[in-house]
Amino acid sequence: MTGYMARLLAVLGEPPMRYRDAVAWSRLEHDLRVGFPAEYKEIVDGYAPVEINGHLHLMHPATRRWNLAEKVRSTSEVWSQVEWDEGEPEGDPRESLGVSELYFGDADGLIPIASTNRGETIFYASKGGQGAGTLFVENGEGEFFEYSMGFAEWLWRWLNGEEVTGPGGSACYPGPVALRNLPMTADGKPETRYGPAPGV
Repeated sequence: MTGYMARLLAVLGEPPMRYRDAVAWSRLEHDLRVGFPAEYKEIVDGYAPVEINGHLHLMHPATRRWNLAEKVRSTSEVWSQVEWDEGEPEGDPRESLGVSELYFGDADGLIPIASTNRGETIFYASKGGQGAGTLFVENGEGEFFEYSMGFAEWLWRWLNGEEVTGPGGSACYPGPVALRNLPMTADGKPETRYGPAPGV
């Protein structure tokens, strides 16, 4: 367990592991031709489908609603229709990835792995960071920001109010982290639980 994973567990609380499913992950990784980082899968398996602190949404590959595979597919389709020739995005990921075309939902490009209800999308680039994998965050306004860190570190920094979704994008709230289980039926009532109090 990395240092950031241990810190996350301390503020998120014991993971319920409601939908842990290695087969669902294998299917998704086979379809995308990419392996997701172990810590990202551990966080998703532990808590998703969930909304964290009222903004960040994590989906899961093993659920019918809030399904990560469907979210990756639909989000990638939308981004793939953008005509980049009409104006390169700020923080163009192509230079960092060493590619001439920007692909989405593909091992050679950007794979959407999380999003916020403020319009931000977090992407995983398996070939970024000299092949070690890196994160790109689109801030909802067409600007991309690269963060050469794992998802556990990124989430820890986001929870602590650091600007890891671009300048002015911090979202820090005092008190325990709020984790709202996303409803699994149309008429389901989402349950909100809280991580341990700070310092506990």
